[in-house]
Amino acid sequence: MFSNKDLKDMIIPLFFEQLLVMLVGIVDTFVVSYCGEAAVSGVSLVNSFNTIFIFLFTALASGGAVVISQYIGHKDQKNSIRASSQLLMFSCVFSVFVSIIVLSFDKVLLTILFGKVENNVMDACMIYLKISAFSYPALAIYNAGASLYRSMAKTNMIMYISIASNIINVIGNIIGVYILKAGVAGVAIPSLIARLFSAIVITYLCFNRSLKTYYTHKDILMWDKEILKKVLNIAIPNGIENGIFQFIKVALSSVVALFGTYQIAANGIAQSIWSLAALMNSTMAPVFITVIGQCMGANDIQAADQYFKILMKWTVILAVGWNIFVFAITPIFLQFYNISNQTKEMIIWLVLIHNIFNGFALPYSGALSNGLRAAGDIKFTMIVSILSTVLGRFIFSILLGVYLDLGVIGIALAMCLDWTIRGVIFYFRYQSKVWTKFKII
Repeated sequence: MFSNKDLKDMIIPLFFEQLLVMLVGIVDTFVVSYCGEAAVSGVSLVNSFNTIFIFLFTALASGGAVVISQYIGHKDQKNSIRASSQLLMFSCVFSVFVSIIVLSFDKVLLTILFGKVENNVMDACMIYLKISAFSYPALAIYNAGASLYRSMAKTNMIMYISIASNIINVIGNIIGVYILKAGVAGVAIPSLIARLFSAIVITYLCFNRSLKTYYTHKDILMWDKEILKKVLNIAIPNGIENGIFQFIKVALSSVVALFGTYQIAANGIAQSIWSLAALMNSTMAPVFITVIGQCMGANDIQAADQYFKILMKWTVILAVGWNIFVFAITPIFLQFYNISNQTKEMIIWLVLIHNIFNGFALPYSGALSNGLRAAGDIKFTMIVSILSTVLGRFIFSILLGVYLDLGVIGIALAMCLDWTIRGVIFYFRYQSKVWTKFKII
């Protein structure tokens, strides 16, 4: 169903798209570092909170992508169009609801999560969260449209949108921080504008009736219980899994806040570099969904099994090579940050630990799990991921970070343990062939 050229044509634009998406966070952190470590800390803490909702929107879009991919593989255009339109409708409703809740309880939420941070850090958190919350609907709408294009293996257009979006963001950051001296708001507002741009453009393009699947006004304005049930049967477990994962991550951010400003700053900048290092896994995840989803939709289990092997081989090779490269350029990268040498040294250690496991363990705990979900193996992957996150990452983070006094290094080691546990279990799940017995459409 997919030649090597087809896969490369899908992977390369996805790589650059994901690279550009990651640059939004990196540029924000980099530029805001000139406003001081309190601003960096505030942005990094709120970004960890924002990621809860970003992952929920991504989970919803991924659920839609699995269903759309299977309908495309099954050559059922009518239902693929309806599924695409219903995904947009539900994404709009859900994201607006989330934005209202966050804006209504922003101060309460930040006090509960990060109440012990210094006052100037909390002030930065408040500004960044208020502006970020307005961008949630744009993020959800963009994810819905992007998942439609990925389901059709049309990834070039998403890359072009990301290029334009990041140009807007970078220019806006420069103006906001260096010219207008707007501080945290100077990086938050350009991100909001860039996300609005992406959402508007991708939505406009998704109404093109020459595509294999597209939006229609009629299907957007209706409520199709059967289609939504199929989407939500995948999205809800995935969303619960990602929500708990990010909740644990935010809880651990509260623990990080106890380690002092320099460790908070080191952890925040390291997370931006980690996002860059995880690029290959985030690139390959939607490829698994599209390829395995279409194969299973066509009821071609032999092809799905073959592509599992091909895609896993590519993922590991690309992830290892990319993580080596990112670690090699990290010292150069840090020269541009206005931070202390102590903070820089801590970042180097955090990136080293992360990148070793990101290359060898995350492909099996991340990208492979997306293939299992695309085949319909939803509940198992959810349960394993939740247990691994709680019993592996959270408990060992407290043990290593607090009780053994390793600080953010201990939290990084616990994260890697989580990946390793999941990776081993998902590999054996794939080998068992249980995933071949599930039906989505």
